Amino acid sequence: MTKLPWPVVIAATMTFGWCFAVWTWYAAAGLLLQDQWQLSGTELGLLLASPMLSGALLRLPAGILADRICPRQLWQILLLLQTPPLFLLSYVETFTGYLFCGLWLGISGVSFTLGTRYLTLLVPPQKAGFVLGIFGIGNAGAAISLFVASHVADQVTLLSDAGILLGWINLLALSLFSWFCPPVNPLLHATVLQQPVAQERTISAWRDLFTDSRLWRFSLYYYFVFGCFLALLLWLPHYYMTAYQLPMSQALSFTLFFVATSSMVRGLGGYLAQRFGSRTINWSVFWICLCCLFFLSYPPTDLVIRGIDKQVALHIEINVWLFTALLFIVGIAQGLGRASVYSLLYRYYPQQFGVASGMVSAIAATGGFTLPILFGLSQDLLGIYSGCFMLLYGVLALCMILMFFANQREQFQLALAKARADNFLADDH
Repeated sequence: MTKLPWPVVIAATMTFGWCFAVWTWYAAAGLLLQDQWQLSGTELGLLLASPMLSGALLRLPAGILADRICPRQLWQILLLLQTPPLFLLSYVETFTGYLFCGLWLGISGVSFTLGTRYLTLLVPPQKAGFVLGIFGIGNAGAAISLFVASHVADQVTLLSDAGILLGWINLLALSLFSWFCPPVNPLLHATVLQQPVAQERTISAWRDLFTDSRLWRFSLYYYFVFGCFLALLLWLPHYYMTAYQLPMSQALSFTLFFVATSSMVRGLGGYLAQRFGSRTINWSVFWICLCCLFFLSYPPTDLVIRGIDKQVALHIEINVWLFTALLFIVGIAQGLGRASVYSLLYRYYPQQFGVASGMVSAIAATGGFTLPILFGLSQDLLGIYSGCFMLLYGVLALCMILMFFANQREQFQLALAKARADNFLADDH
């Protein structure tokens, strides 16, 4: 197979974009409840993070099933199951009920695992990295939620009643997906990829995969480029509204800009990963983000310098435009990083991609659950808004340290293997 099935790739990408929009609509609508229920930063973080929890927990089982059952069929079931909570959003009136709907809607986050496995069964291996990058553009689905929410932010009733309309649109998306995307058998995909049929996955093989240190490193890398991206798109509207006193419509618009640009470059990230190497892209992404997060972490500060004749007062603060510019750079870098990590993942685990993708995305998606709660805690405990970026700086520093030592260890192992192969003392002839 040399020609890419573009209609299927586009249909799958648009379906994933819709699922991602559903996944994040809950958070956009939930911002209106903060004032109504007088939520603290920690409570708001818990509210926003609830769909991320169920989405993260279900990704690994979904990846395992996608290696055995047609991912298209699993995706159809997912689209059907996420319809009821969309209708319920228009009727819940309590904090507990809203959390329940959030946990239910979290299943839409599994669509990424199912979609990546579905496409890797349809495209040749040499094109997989590029296609996965194109598919990742579906992250821009979050922009749909933010765009709609920003235009109806002042109309609380319209925003809450939109769940009914979204429920019917979801059923339409299910119909279109079923029409354009054909079924595929994971156990017989050799006829498409022109490769030997993959052997039956065993518990032992999965255990070996879960103990692979490389896969855990990939999970940590993806935790930053995707998990932190999720946490930021959930937290940024609140940040803009509190740190810069912007109205909700403007806060959502700035967040929309961050999400859209970060998502649209993912296709470019897949190309750059194949052109220059995934590790080169990852290192570049990490260094760029580290520099930007350093400045984003700096809180507004007043300094008084005792001079010779007088005191000099300095006020240091990042205004909203510089903040947005730095955030834009971080978003672009994270978008490139998400594509490069998945390109690297498919290169190492082509036959076990469903399980490997499920594990990596599950661990990364926990960032969408844990980080908003930690953001709220840092705000409540430290009393400064930029504590969330201090936290991200620490997460990224840990990723870079582990990546450095992992690369050093791999180079040592390669050098050691070469030295043993060239050891003339071991030659008996």
